[in-house]
Amino acid sequence: MNTIIKISNLSKVYSNGYQALDNVSLDIKRGEILALLGPNGAGKTTLISAICGLVSPSSGTVTVDGYDIITQFREARKLIGLVPQELTLPAFDRVWHTVDFSRGLFGKKSDKAFIERLLKDLSLFDKKDNEVRMLSGGMKRRVLIAKALSHEPRILFLDEPTAGVDVGLRKDMWKIVNKLRDDGVTIILTTHYIEEAEEIADRVGIINGGKLLLVDDKKNLMQKLGKKQLVIELKTAIETIPAALESYALVLSKSGKELTYTYDTKSDGTGITALLQAISEAGLSMKDMQTKQSSLEDIFVHLVEAES
Repeated sequence: MNTIIKISNLSKVYSNGYQALDNVSLDIKRGEILALLGPNGAGKTTLISAICGLVSPSSGTVTVDGYDIITQFREARKLIGLVPQELTLPAFDRVWHTVDFSRGLFGKKSDKAFIERLLKDLSLFDKKDNEVRMLSGGMKRRVLIAKALSHEPRILFLDEPTAGVDVGLRKDMWKIVNKLRDDGVTIILTTHYIEEAEEIADRVGIINGGKLLLVDDKKNLMQKLGKKQLVIELKTAIETIPAALESYALVLSKSGKELTYTYDTKSDGTGITALLQAISEAGLSMKDMQTKQSSLEDIFVHLVEAES
């Protein structure tokens, strides 16, 4: 899988001195889904805007399939579809015309069959003659995606694509994204929803304070940085953790019937064997136990807090 977008030492400092991006370097692979996670003001939208040529970087370079985004803007931009965070659509325009017109802006000839197929894929075809103002927020979001795909780009940027969208529609969006990836489209999305990245991304990048903290395969990331928890269910509830078990930093559930032990998968020993023996020696009877992997949200929070 070769590189389709190459970002090298990219920085952006605004006239008021605010540094939105700080020496970001990143290779985005052809055909992958990359999720960029970060809190508000982290630099996610600025990074997307710089790649799309909407914001001029203070330093560094961006190439899109070999085209420089500054000196070869037209060639680079033709390859990109952008779905912005804001619902910026002409209120009185009709869905079909909005999408077809957007295709024409990129120099593409009108293609009725393609527009029809695109609207059907996005469950918009029955709304094709509706004025945009009559659509729900979720449908307007779909129209933005249709506009972004109207000129058949090979790269799609989704800036908070499911913001303000209900859970059901959000899952529909995930299906759309997966279908686009199957069609060979490279997808970069920013999101506040950790489960969104966990559900659909191939790789995850975590950005905070304008710095790219890390980028890694989602599974590798969770394996390398994640911790596991052993949840032990007791036969009889207890009110407090016995003093003999204090060194294990156990967490007692509100019901008093579960003890949770967190351990590092990277360490030489987990300490589980010694813990189970200590629990038995403390006179506690175990009913059941299970392990849980820490989530991507746990990892995200840990990294952002570490950099704060």
